[in-house]
This record gives sequence, structure tokens and C-alpha cells, in this order.
Amino acid sequence: MAEQQEPFADVVVIEDGFSIPELKWRELVFVGALRAEGDHWVRDPSRPLPAFRIPDLFPDETPFRAERRAGRVLVRPEWP
Repeated sequence: MAEQQEPFADVVVIEDGFSIPELKWRELVFVGALRAEGDHWVRDPSRPLPAFRIPDLFPDETPFRAERRAGRVLVRPEWP
């Protein structure tokens, strides 16, 4: 049986971003830490961001795309 991780620790790094559990994603949107801007998402620095095992996953002013897939959300930064 695989060890169950806490949502803050359950970050899977992929080549062009990372994925987090969908429940954690919904929490970030609910508390306002992330907000939609057009077809991208951005970090709202005025709102608290819950802790993650990996720091700086959501840098201020960096737009990113998010895609739900199989109970997780794939997050890909859109670097200029």
C-alpha cells in the first residue's frame, strides 16, 4: 500500500511544471490565493498561500495554465 501524502507534500514535478491534487487546487482558488485572468491563472500576493513542500510554486506575476486530469491539476507556468 502506497504511503498517503499530506496535500501540501503531494507535488509531482513534471518537465514543464508540476501537478497537485484537485482538492488542493480548489482550496487555493477558494481562499483567493489564485485567480483567473483571461485564459491564465495568477497568484494574488495579497492573499495567503498555504504551505507546500516545494517553495515558490506560484511566483507572483507569473501567469500559468491549469488543466484538470485524473483527480489532479497540471500547472504549467507561461514564461515570457
